[in-house]
Amino acid sequence: MRSAYMEWAKLESQGRFNLARSDLETFRLADLPVELEDLEITGPSFYGYGPLQERLARKCGVTEARVVAATGTSMANHLALAAVVEAGDEVLIEEPTYEPLLRTAQYLGARIRRFPRRFAEGFRVDPDEVEWAMTPRTRAIVLTDLHNPSGVRTTEETLARIAAIADGEGAHVIVDEVYLEACLDPAVRSNFHLAPNVIATCSLTKAYGLSGLRCGWVLAPAHLAERMWRINDLYGSIPAHPAELLSVIALDHLDEIVARARGILMRNRPSLDRFLDSRPELEAVRPAAGTVVFPRLSGGRVDSLCRLLRDRYETTVVPGRFFGMPDHFRIGIGGDPEMVEEGLARLGRSLDELGR
Repeated sequence: MRSAYMEWAKLESQGRFNLARSDLETFRLADLPVELEDLEITGPSFYGYGPLQERLARKCGVTEARVVAATGTSMANHLALAAVVEAGDEVLIEEPTYEPLLRTAQYLGARIRRFPRRFAEGFRVDPDEVEWAMTPRTRAIVLTDLHNPSGVRTTEETLARIAAIADGEGAHVIVDEVYLEACLDPAVRSNFHLAPNVIATCSLTKAYGLSGLRCGWVLAPAHLAERMWRINDLYGSIPAHPAELLSVIALDHLDEIVARARGILMRNRPSLDRFLDSRPELEAVRPAAGTVVFPRLSGGRVDSLCRLLRDRYETTVVPGRFFGMPDHFRIGIGGDPEMVEEGLARLGRSLDELGR
């Protein structure tokens, strides 16, 4: 099993003007109030490092027994799926979605069914479509909120109804919330609080520029959290303790980190809006928050656009084929504002050239 998207992201997505990244501009270690003597190589990190568990539980409004620390959201997703799905079970996954979610479910031996999130309907989730796609063999419904790739938020009312539909078949709802953290004005609560059968995954990666800490987590009922800790024994004995210590410090100063993130997005979103307003060949659902948008290109020549953009304009976006929508592409606006502004200008020039 392999992920074509992750291979592309690691080998081909980098550009001088990188609009392919979906996280915030990297937060520098020098900007954290940390001294070398604050760190240690190894610590008491067995089934959770106590101070980190306490900070995550407090942040998410849950007890520590419901928090499972994980190496980023990707491992959190893996643990969540592995805890509720066995080989041969059905997993119902949104379409389009983040490709590694599909690959993880397939790796675990699940049978995949899909429910649509249509561009013409603003990428919203229709609970009736979810209910129609359910079968007695469905063990998990998987979706992203904010939606990856479009950035669209799903209402709590919709997710609560989906949780009720899942509960009718004894299934769980797994919500990847890594982009939900980018709802900064105001911050929103985790969907975990909506129903007992909702599992939420997240990390400090996308909204804060703290990707290198790999500070992810799962929110789950205590009995499933216990199962996830034991599953995680198969993947690693203990976490990297310096990263745990830095994550504690970051969580203790999250207000300052949020203020920085807010400033970046407040500068970049108007730039994105001006760009989209100027491009008649692009149609886009414009989310109210988050770091990504997923426009459609009239004529559907996205792969040609991406090659031209990378080779001639030193700029990258994410081809929509990785989400099963080859006439779309994903733009990330979490980078340095001057870089984003210039990247959008280069994207415009490449669209002009492609049109000629």
